Amino acid sequence: MKHIFFAAIAALALCVSCQQQAAQPSALDVIMSRYSVRSYTGEKVTEAQLETLLRAGMAAPSGMNQQPWRFVVVNDPETMDAMTPWGADTWKAAGTVIVVCGKTTMGENNDANPLWEADCAAVTENILLAAKAIGLGAVWNACYPFFQDKTREALGLPEDVTPYSIVPVGVEQGSEQPKDKWDPEKIHRNKW
Repeated sequence: MKHIFFAAIAALALCVSCQQQAAQPSALDVIMSRYSVRSYTGEKVTEAQLETLLRAGMAAPSGMNQQPWRFVVVNDPETMDAMTPWGADTWKAAGTVIVVCGKTTMGENNDANPLWEADCAAVTENILLAAKAIGLGAVWNACYPFFQDKTREALGLPEDVTPYSIVPVGVEQGSEQPKDKWDPEKIHRNKW
């Protein structure tokens, strides 16, 4: 009788686990339904959510496996104001921004890393997709090459670390919808 009871408990746990997995959106669902969020409730992003976003960012591909990404998580409104002449009100409403930075040198000789920008772009997209997947809103705000000096100064970044993008993340307010960007006229096969 005891074995039947434990078997029933195990089956129930398995069923609950399957239901939780079924509730998770597929990767394609997340990609196709992602959109830029610029309006937030002000509700705080949890440390667990933040770690998920940063882990997703660090899962990005990296040229020559250099992994040049560095992150500055900002939730101080004064620091947000100091980073840019625009955008800080949206960032403050989100409550948290992730500044994706790239180490522009590599190796012991500090040679130039020609791939840091591409790597940081992949990181930024991973963070945006992860935010959507866990129910948060986010938007890619360009930093490099527009106002990286002001952001670098506000964050106290070393000379060989350049801020690439600023991603506010938070609980979405509003009901934005994804745009259908499919355009077959932009596709060429074998030759232009």
